[in-house]
Amino acid sequence: MFYQKKLKIKIRNILMNNTLDEYQYINLIQTILENGYNETGRNGNVKAIFGTSMRFNLSNNKIPILTTKKLAWKTCLKELLWFISGSTNNKILKQNNVRIWNENASREFLDSRGLNNLEEDDLGPVYGHQWRFFNAPYDTCETDYTNKGVDQLKYIIDSLKDPNTRSSRRLIMSAWNPQQLDQMALPPCHVLAQFNVFDDDKLSVALYQRSGDVGLGVPFNIASYAFLTHLIAHHCNLKAYEFVYFLGNAHIYDDHIETLKIQKNNIPMELPTLSIINKYESIDQYSIKDFVVENYNHHNELKMNMRK
Repeated sequence: MFYQKKLKIKIRNILMNNTLDEYQYINLIQTILENGYNETGRNGNVKAIFGTSMRFNLSNNKIPILTTKKLAWKTCLKELLWFISGSTNNKILKQNNVRIWNENASREFLDSRGLNNLEEDDLGPVYGHQWRFFNAPYDTCETDYTNKGVDQLKYIIDSLKDPNTRSSRRLIMSAWNPQQLDQMALPPCHVLAQFNVFDDDKLSVALYQRSGDVGLGVPFNIASYAFLTHLIAHHCNLKAYEFVYFLGNAHIYDDHIETLKIQKNNIPMELPTLSIINKYESIDQYSIKDFVVENYNHHNELKMNMRK
């Protein structure tokens, strides 16, 4: 009996160690529900807190795709590759069955932002434009911006590939460009990423996000920047080590509360693993076929309304 009890405790501790990262997200939900202040925002009523952080271990190919609900990780990855390509054309996402930008790319929404000059599905100089062509004068999503603006992502990659510069504390990529905010369908929520290498080859990425929809957006952002960390590490012959996530305004919409109460009671499972099976000369050559997620076990899908 004594040995059985000891074995159960050992198994429980192993499971806790393998699922600890996701409990940070569950605890965030609980904290907001218990201590959040009520706020009427741009697109609905929320409970919110200001200032929080989480850390996700990426060692041994772990990828924090949350397990307490089914996450559409392929949709998340397709969006990330779209950012990396520098595109701001929602038609490309639609062709890949990604619908998360549709509301913000509609004629009605663009007009509400005063962007009557943009065609429907042209999102203006959002993430991809700033990552690859920072501050290049924006015309349309069909314009060729090659060699215009600042290619922040290329600078990061070139610096990480060079042993003499990979430990720099200046490896920062910003999506927040005050000069072009009014030209964007949506100002960026995840605004700044910093890349950091320790012990010669351990790559961590820290993200600062000004605004996080905890029910829908935050799980996507966790997975997206974890994918980005793994990809950049793979491409630059480094080892993915950690994703550190800082949130400014972390909020839960009032119509998400009951669904999140269900999710926070689900027991996290062990996180899946990621393999990237090819290596290319250019970061632009990777496609979703190069990413293999294994052992993704999860609870059922939980649907929540998306805000535009």
